[in-house]
Amino acid sequence: MYELVADDFDVPAALEHERFRLRMLRVDDVVKDFDAICSRVDRTGAPQPPFVPTVAQNLVDLGWHQKEFELRRSFAYTVIAPDESEVLGCVYLYPSETHDARVRLWVRRSAWDDGLDPVLEGAVREWVAARWPFERVTFEERDG
Repeated sequence: MYELVADDFDVPAALEHERFRLRMLRVDDVVKDFDAICSRVDRTGAPQPPFVPTVAQNLVDLGWHQKEFELRRSFAYTVIAPDESEVLGCVYLYPSETHDARVRLWVRRSAWDDGLDPVLEGAVREWVAARWPFERVTFEERDG
């Protein structure tokens, strides 16, 4: 499988924002991440089912995300409170058949209630445009 970015591209380690940090999603995040996915909502605030039903299965999923990041095939970032106390959501950069990359993001209910979703989307759009080597990016369901 191919890499999403060239070998000489310096993959951003983080995005710092006053309301959150983006950093690589790691297996060490399993408990906080599972808590967040159990309360995730879509961009309209509608509840969404968890990606996996157990913490153990989430550990496998996070291991896959971490390995894909290391192999430069896709990039999963946790959206975490600045003090690392709580996972607020996730941002994913994936390959796309029609674009240079596709971006997905979601937030947990409490973050959505606090108005984080549009702030996160705006910050991620700016970050991807400024820091990543992609000319054509889709934000999937958000670009519809």
